[in-house]
Amino acid sequence: MRHVQAGKGTTAVAALEVDAVSHSYGQKQALKDVTFSIPPGRFTVLLGLNGAGKTTLFSLISRLYATQRGSIRIFGHDIGRNSREALRRLGIVFQARTLDLDLSVRQNLSYHASLHGIGTAAARRRIESVLDTVEMGSRLRDKVRSLSGGQMRRVEIARALLHQPQLMLLDEATVGLDIQSRASILAFIRRLVAAEGISVLWATHLIDEVEADDTVVMLREGQVTADGRVPEILQATGTSDIKGAFSKLCRPAGETQEVAA
Repeated sequence: MRHVQAGKGTTAVAALEVDAVSHSYGQKQALKDVTFSIPPGRFTVLLGLNGAGKTTLFSLISRLYATQRGSIRIFGHDIGRNSREALRRLGIVFQARTLDLDLSVRQNLSYHASLHGIGTAAARRRIESVLDTVEMGSRLRDKVRSLSGGQMRRVEIARALLHQPQLMLLDEATVGLDIQSRASILAFIRRLVAAEGISVLWATHLIDEVEADDTVVMLREGQVTADGRVPEILQATGTSDIKGAFSKLCRPAGETQEVAA
């Protein structure tokens, strides 16, 4: 398997370092020697087809699964040896909806605040602030089941921001949304990175969510096949656009047709 690597050379502490991580479910290997790092204050895309290992990797980074082999560090803090310091810097939005539909927006966020030990008064201020940030302040008292899919996603993003993380993981955050909602969520996260300096790892199988100067990590069948800025990946693969590189580096072994955008 061809492994393209580019874009190294930063001296700052990486927002996320994944070093030789492997993970199996019984006899099925989901990740094999996955190694990459993402720089602080940037939007990085984790790009791969469904089943490539993106969700497994996110589950390891967030400690839903214990690391079987390798190491993971968040701003220098090893998630195995110093999980408390590592995880307090991490916010995550999973692909599956995790809000309680029968509670209000405020109640969902208040519960999350209590899990992070945020006091009542501080939680109230932060909830109002993050909901304003995601343009959902007017829905504070509404039950979650009354919201659209895009609005629910915004509330989940607000929840992930509540404890003021330095690194955010978003796993297929636009799945199931209409085109306008997809574009709105993606644009909002990019603005958040630019304005607040938050580091983001955005997992997707959609090529059109990648911009020309993004940092991209490509996964195929649990292995990293590319790691670097888009122009560097295109040069290394001899392709003219990210669709061509994706087809070459993320297509399952033995598949001959191009992957559609």
